[in-house]
Amino acid sequence: EHPLARLARRVAVDGERINAWLSRLLQTQGADIFRMKGLLNIAGEDERYVFQGVHMLFDGRLDRPWGSETPRNSLIFIGRNLDRAALNEGFAKCLA
Repeated sequence: EHPLARLARRVAVDGERINAWLSRLLQTQGADIFRMKGLLNIAGEDERYVFQGVHMLFDGRLDRPWGSETPRNSLIFIGRNLDRAALNEGFAKCLA
């Protein structure tokens, strides 16, 4: 079984900051991230942003309006040598 890290917040994220953080994360730890997926509430967007990744490959897009759902952020990382505290700290810096 591989370590799992879940990050969740209801506060919107800044699009530029989350993009930069995820890019840095994949560049520096991509070999240890077997899989990641998530749902993001990007400030200024009315639609959910969904993403998934495997190692250094990443795909994401605006999905559909939140509708009656409460906007939120939910990220899941599966891998080895995952530092949950560092992931939480990095993600917290992306909040709008």
